[in-house]
Amino acid sequence: MPKHQSTVNEYIVQALAEYGNLPALSNLHSDVTFSYGDTAREIGRLHLFFNGIGLKKGDHVAICARNSAEWGVAFLALVTYGAVTVSILADFQADDIKGLTLHSDARLLMIDTHTAHALGDERMAEINKSVLGIVELGSLTPYAEPAAVTAQTLATLPLATELAETEPSVMFLPKVAELAPDDPVVINYTSGSTGDPKGVVLPERSIWSNIRYSIDGLTFLNPGDGTICMLPLAHMFGLLVDLLHPFVKGCHIHFVTRTPSPAVIMDAFASVKPKLIVSVPLVIEKIIRKKVFPQLEKQPLKTLVKIPGVCSIIYRKLHNKLIDAFGGNLQQLILGGAGVSADVESFLRKIRFPFTVGYGMTEAGPLIGYASWDEQRAGTCGHIVDRMAIRIESKDPANIPGIIYVKGDNVMTGYYKNRKATDAVMGADGWMNTGDIGTVGADGLISLRGRDKNMILGPSGQNIYPEEIEAKLNAVAPVAESLVIDGDKGQLTALIYLDPEATEKMSDGEKSAAAAQAVKKVNASLASYEQLRDVVVMKEEFEKTPKRSIRRFLYTADSVKRING
Repeated sequence: MPKHQSTVNEYIVQALAEYGNLPALSNLHSDVTFSYGDTAREIGRLHLFFNGIGLKKGDHVAICARNSAEWGVAFLALVTYGAVTVSILADFQADDIKGLTLHSDARLLMIDTHTAHALGDERMAEINKSVLGIVELGSLTPYAEPAAVTAQTLATLPLATELAETEPSVMFLPKVAELAPDDPVVINYTSGSTGDPKGVVLPERSIWSNIRYSIDGLTFLNPGDGTICMLPLAHMFGLLVDLLHPFVKGCHIHFVTRTPSPAVIMDAFASVKPKLIVSVPLVIEKIIRKKVFPQLEKQPLKTLVKIPGVCSIIYRKLHNKLIDAFGGNLQQLILGGAGVSADVESFLRKIRFPFTVGYGMTEAGPLIGYASWDEQRAGTCGHIVDRMAIRIESKDPANIPGIIYVKGDNVMTGYYKNRKATDAVMGADGWMNTGDIGTVGADGLISLRGRDKNMILGPSGQNIYPEEIEAKLNAVAPVAESLVIDGDKGQLTALIYLDPEATEKMSDGEKSAAAAQAVKKVNASLASYEQLRDVVVMKEEFEKTPKRSIRRFLYTADSVKRING
């Protein structure tokens, strides 16, 4: 375990100094690998480059690129230089990338060929008028029409590269910035599931506290262990848990540089054999539903799992088989970003699979709740993490859901250049309104019910949490995804998008019947005030944010009529 350090940069420097010969960052689908020593040299080269173009401590630098070792190096260089990283998802629309770069007051934009192609020459020329330059990650090759400062950039590169190769320790170590706890480190733009993206300003104390908690809570990772980074680095879960946390432990981080399809991910597991996997539930649910559940419906397994004694043997074999599918060394699978469907969670708990569900949000950098798999119970998402406090706005926080408030070191300082949005969630006493509704049990475990904005008021004033109903719908074949909205005349309406593969040969009438049957099955488990009174089969998949959350605000009773014709 790394020695206790009091700042983020002390952790980074400690890793560079102690693990110099170990591999640090690799691109899974290419031959790019940086050792910790290589990473120090690359950081030094970037420091010289930043200095050469006149970048100062506290200046903003935007990174918009797909995951890669070069992305990781750029972030480490920026934080140790004292610059503020503006992380922008590469899957944002081109106009949004341009708009967020300008809104963030970035002085430099670092991109890859994917983002360059998406932006195009015209947008890059517009951005170039407001920044020192647009450069490619890794090579630092300038994009857009060369300007005077771009020419200065080019002149800086040979010197930076030459010095990086000859005197890495001399040029790097003295340049590490000293950051105060409230100094900004990251501006992370949320993906806008409820509207326009907002720039979350995360200070040094938040990043440090999250790193410290990960070190203390995930003790099974050792120097040299392989890990996989498949969550976007432009999301705080990816940046913190998949990059910074394993880096300061001396791990070998492998970046999934291709679209993370189930096949690509399973190949990565087989190659790296990770002890820790961090993912969103959707990926794991697809694997379980398509690879495991169909087998359990076949004879003789369908009968055998109902026989006491025999079922435990079968579950043990399924456990081992699933561990092997994840590379064979898995000690913990952490799921976050959404709840796990009840059927998948129930199955994984039956076979004692080492998975847990975390609770976090960008505004907490990201950790709020976590518990190890053997501490957690079904439907919960952990205890409040260290250096954080939680309270529920409810008369009975253990049993009656209320809005969740959090306070502590992890919490953001606010939204960049958006005082109105900041004041809407941040109280003068430091408590932040998460917008989530939930409870905290007597055992301290947090349970989420849904988002405050999404809650629907029932006919007699009852609180209806659409996410809970949607989770039940999504567990019924052939439903792929769903939304529950307040439809015409106050009746609950289920918007259902069916699995295109499973319904490929169905007529429109058969699809409607399948959706109606799914609703009927779910209604049998719902209270009278939660009953779904109408169902609409969506012709196309719901519009998503880059992190694959449905843009709920687009779907109202009136808009659905327009969308579906």
